[in-house]
Amino acid sequence: MTTTSPADMARTLGKGLLSFPVTHFDADGAFDEGPYREHCAWMLSHELAGLFAAGGTGEFFSLTPPEVAAVVAAAVKEAKGALPVIAGCGYGTAIATGIARDAERAGADGLLLLPPYLMKPSQEGLERHIEAVCRATGLGVIVYNRDNAVVDDETLARLCERNPNLVGFKDGVGDIELMTRIFARMGDRLTYIGGLPTAETFATPYLTMGVTTYSSAIFNFLPDWALRFYKAVRAQQHDVVLAGLREFVLPYIALRNRGRGYAVSIVKAGCRIVGRDAGPVRPPLTDLTAAEEAELRVLIERAQSLAAAD
Repeated sequence: MTTTSPADMARTLGKGLLSFPVTHFDADGAFDEGPYREHCAWMLSHELAGLFAAGGTGEFFSLTPPEVAAVVAAAVKEAKGALPVIAGCGYGTAIATGIARDAERAGADGLLLLPPYLMKPSQEGLERHIEAVCRATGLGVIVYNRDNAVVDDETLARLCERNPNLVGFKDGVGDIELMTRIFARMGDRLTYIGGLPTAETFATPYLTMGVTTYSSAIFNFLPDWALRFYKAVRAQQHDVVLAGLREFVLPYIALRNRGRGYAVSIVKAGCRIVGRDAGPVRPPLTDLTAAEEAELRVLIERAQSLAAAD
């Protein structure tokens, strides 16, 4: 069980780059713990502020609650307390509170609360859902604002007032006005995390709104590149950031946008290309085609060669 307080956990996350390891599956689609732990160890050999186990990139939506607990426990074993491990959490309130308690028993330091399944709830309904998860555990909770679970600044303020373990806000909406209202109202009460798909694209403008960190899926296969880009963002080295966007991020996004669900599939393809195969994605996701993977290989090899030349 973690000894890190929710507030300390959140502050740690805000100081550096975050990443979500892909979840490894074998040929039959079962969780493959050994290779997953090896991948986590490789990621942890690089500079990170937090590891999000069984998150969106980790195909949380395809895992059963017991599998979520198993994935989180495996990540905790590899992290060995060196940095916070945040567990994915979600679905309906009854399932989410159960996942929260399981994650706490598995040794997680916090929770990333993803949107509930299918429903488009009211602000009141979202408030009750988030509060139920906060009260089910002593772990720090990070709300992931996206899709059918977008809380406004007033709802978030009420939740923070009543739930001291609500310590983080991850934005996956891209509504600048809403983000500005939330930051202006909540200030340093929360740690703010960029969570739009391929967060590198939005990192510079979001930094000006108090979003000091983001989750990089690219870290799964190009950790050195991802760290260099993040540090350039924080140092406001705009020429380096723009070069990274032009040379890799924007072509990568164009390839990702060719297929539904490719935000996860392209990351697993990247892992295969660099020799860190994590197995296929689970249905209903589909893997990149051979031709698309070949295009990605060219992008990755170019990014590696440019990094080596620096």
